[in-house]
Amino acid sequence: MAPSIVSHARIAFTLTVLALVGCAQAAEEAVVIPAPAFDEPPTDAATAVAVLAGGCFWGVQGVYQHVNGVLKAVSGYAGGPQEYANYDAVGRGNTGHAETVQITYDPSRISYGKLLQIYFSVAHDPTQLNRQGPDHGPQYRSTIFPVNAQQREIAEKYIVQLDGAKVYHTSIVTTLEDGKAFYPAEAYHQDFLVRNPTYPYIVINDIPKVDNLGRIFPDVYRDNPVLVYPR
Repeated sequence: MAPSIVSHARIAFTLTVLALVGCAQAAEEAVVIPAPAFDEPPTDAATAVAVLAGGCFWGVQGVYQHVNGVLKAVSGYAGGPQEYANYDAVGRGNTGHAETVQITYDPSRISYGKLLQIYFSVAHDPTQLNRQGPDHGPQYRSTIFPVNAQQREIAEKYIVQLDGAKVYHTSIVTTLEDGKAFYPAEAYHQDFLVRNPTYPYIVINDIPKVDNLGRIFPDVYRDNPVLVYPR
């Protein structure tokens, strides 16, 4: 096992022990939520990009790899400087980065608002501050990195809409951070869920997210994931 994933390995070992005694369960529950009332208009663009952070990037990437209209989902880092955009540094929690996924999608097949609906519903819990499930620290924060003013407006209005609808037990803590570059993560982090479906951390925390995607969003679910490194 690569030294750089030792923190997740320790968590996985702990979760495995808990699972054996029937105590472990993912802390992020799927929530059925309304679609955004305000979304991007039709466009002739062939591709568009969304950049989202919601805890460990293994699960967030794995969810979007199963979404129809997504052309590529890349795990990486955003929010901090390039020189510290690596797993060892980001894992210390003091670089400003968040584990992030850059989603390239076809806007004629799926909208930015739909991607956000999936993000707020099944990809993570937007009410958890600086943590997701067993992972703690600002590198696991819930953050949207808008790539333009329209995306910021859609996200801002959607958060207000969801808070007003009181679909969660408490307020959304998701932040919006403009003008932040995205840096791809190391190759061994890419397609991690697809390549390691029996890894204990993935089984407990992330496979349920993909299952929830198929259950709550059957209209956009795809069985065969789109991969960074096709096999």
